Amino acid sequence: MTHWKHDALAHALADAPREACGLVVVVKGRERYWPCKNLAATNDFFVLDPEDYAAAEEAGEILAVFHSHPKSPAQPSEADLMACEKSGLKWIICNPGTEMWCEFEPTGYKPPLLGRQWVWSVSDCWTLVRDWYKEEWDLDLPDWQRPTNHEEFRLAPMFEDCFEEAGFVNLGQDQPEYGDAILMRLDGSPGLNHVAVYVGEQRILHHLTGRLSSRDVWGGYYQKNTGLIVRHGSRC
Repeated sequence: MTHWKHDALAHALADAPREACGLVVVVKGRERYWPCKNLAATNDFFVLDPEDYAAAEEAGEILAVFHSHPKSPAQPSEADLMACEKSGLKWIICNPGTEMWCEFEPTGYKPPLLGRQWVWSVSDCWTLVRDWYKEEWDLDLPDWQRPTNHEEFRLAPMFEDCFEEAGFVNLGQDQPEYGDAILMRLDGSPGLNHVAVYVGEQRILHHLTGRLSSRDVWGGYYQKNTGLIVRHGSRC
């Protein structure tokens, strides 16, 4: 086992049952493990501290992202595969109990639109909307930097301030057309904190917090809590 793997394993053992995370960095010609803080609100996933990432980037060349799976096999989840693609780096997973390791790199993986696991900032409602527009109309929508945790976003959502930047226009209509984005206020949020795509026949494609992505009827609760219906400028 390489020296940096010893350090990563020690970090994973120390942080269990919480997921540990870090980076493999080349510093002065040597690979070393760079431990990072996990800012996630729960133990079963990780949010790597951006300040730690910036410090590692300043110190050397980042080669890989590391995290542990203390409760599951050292195999990538769907969210891990998605995040790996987004990072453009090799990812390494270790189960500290079994000391099994797994390494994988970006391969162009595209998750299905339906049945995705929800992971904040990796596989959430905006991720799903972006992927739908890319697959359906080959549109590249911006992927904004989210707050560190979802609760912070719920209390101060950004969709009302950002939909125009993403190329959407508020036409003031009450009934959506195919491909319109629907912005909603859910879970007691003071602003519009959820987005869905209207896919016709009174149905929306969306990804609720803590659930799998799904198609649901746009009516009742969802229609009542709709704040804006917007259309991408390319379709106006």
